[in-house]
Amino acid sequence: MKIWHPLTASATAAAMVFGLASIASLATPQLAMAQSVIKIDGSSTVFPIAEAVAEEFQISKRGKVRVTVGIAGTGGGFKRFCRGETDISNASRPILKEEMEMCRKAGVRYIELPVAYDALTVVVNTQNTWAKALTPAELRKIWEPAAQGRITRWNQVRADFPAEPLMLFGPGADSGTFDYFTEAVNGKSKASRTDFQASEDDNVIVQGVSANKGALGYFGYAYYIGNKERVRAVPIQNQQGRNVQPSVEAVIDGSYQPLSRPLFIYVRETAAQRPEMREFIQFYLSDGATLAKEVGYVPLPEEAYRLARQHFDEKKLGTVFGGVPEVGVTIQALLAREGKL
Repeated sequence: MKIWHPLTASATAAAMVFGLASIASLATPQLAMAQSVIKIDGSSTVFPIAEAVAEEFQISKRGKVRVTVGIAGTGGGFKRFCRGETDISNASRPILKEEMEMCRKAGVRYIELPVAYDALTVVVNTQNTWAKALTPAELRKIWEPAAQGRITRWNQVRADFPAEPLMLFGPGADSGTFDYFTEAVNGKSKASRTDFQASEDDNVIVQGVSANKGALGYFGYAYYIGNKERVRAVPIQNQQGRNVQPSVEAVIDGSYQPLSRPLFIYVRETAAQRPEMREFIQFYLSDGATLAKEVGYVPLPEEAYRLARQHFDEKKLGTVFGGVPEVGVTIQALLAREGKL
């Protein structure tokens, strides 16, 4: 099996969107016309898993099925999904009430499936020698709306930090990572200062942090793993007072809080009826565990994947969150709940 890594900062967004499609373009026109197509869009955080699963599945199907994967961001992906333009929506946070309503009005029903855990990672420039660790309170001091135009130097975060200019990079407003981070750090989804350089492409954040000594940013763990020679991850102090480095082990043992989170795919009900889609989801929930680990994420317990496969087979519709994101919830607790549309 091929070893997968998320794309590095040298890759372009266009390459990420169209890279998988290029496989099919090598086929003859007759073969391309005969292919079934599975369309996926959404979270750039989930993208590395989806890309790896999609390409392995295409190889196993010997060109009979084409899978395309985009990176519109979680919010942008849900907009396309609720318009019926895609079959699967990648999401780094649960579907929100306004998105549920959008899907409801369009007659789009869906199955919510957790696929992995992520350690949302705060990174700084490799020349940053002072931020050995940060507390959630310090992260809030940096990112809360009241910090806009006011917290502009590192010594305003902590007195013994240098007076180095603080440059901030983060996901854009359509990103589920932005939603989860603001919920976990600032206590309210989307509550954030806006005077930072935002991008739905995590590689742009990597470039920004790696090029500026006083920079700080955040994104999914896989993008840190793929760029750990260019940026440095900052340990975060948890409720027990421990400074914890993001890692697979820290997510599994529950010590990396409050920035551990589940990742999801949403499958359109009508698309789920197609034979190739059923095969793809079964492949995703079986081989996806290994591929998730290879690209830097934390696989779910096998029991969680078994229950997810059962929920897909039984067409368990809706979301178990009710349109409201939660911080610190376990997969086992999620899978025990009843979904709502």
